Amino acid sequence: MKVVLFNGSPRKEGNTYQCLNIVMEELTAQGIDCDYVWIGMDKLQGCTACYKCVDNDDQRCVLKGDKMNEYIEKMLESDGIIIGSPTYYSNLSTSTKALIERAGFATSRHLKNKIGAAVVAVRRAGSNQVFSSINYFFLIKEMIVVGSTYWNMGIGRKPGEVLEDEEGIRTFKNLGKNFAYVLKKMKT
Repeated sequence: MKVVLFNGSPRKEGNTYQCLNIVMEELTAQGIDCDYVWIGMDKLQGCTACYKCVDNDDQRCVLKGDKMNEYIEKMLESDGIIIGSPTYYSNLSTSTKALIERAGFATSRHLKNKIGAAVVAVRRAGSNQVFSSINYFFLIKEMIVVGSTYWNMGIGRKPGEVLEDEEGIRTFKNLGKNFAYVLKKMKT
């Protein structure tokens, strides 16, 4: 069983990383293989709505010059996908948005029945929009969305500050446990 976790924050080891790491620790403790991918500083172009990926139906984006097809392949090869983003002006980071847009078109129906979860870092407010945007991607792809005891968000402004959010930490630990549980049930 394999889960790919995407970090859309430009801060390599900032709060989004910390939140994803808590989930990863729970997954690996349950024997789940994790593939962590930091996309936050990648220059990922948004979708151009050319629809060539839909016409080709080869699960690839025709745009060149970035690692998008590598990321799409990781999604296709994994049993579960976790996407993490910081909250910028009550929305996703641009790299997270580009990942969702282009992978969404290119994968067509090929993510159906995989498991997904959103992970969000926020300073104070706006995280529900980010949480929803990521989950909308999973839902339109007919994936199974896993939740926790609260919305999957951690609160903190400075890098590492999210580790002071006790409720956030509990939420991410429970998310990891719930994700592993669902994944194991799906695979048996």
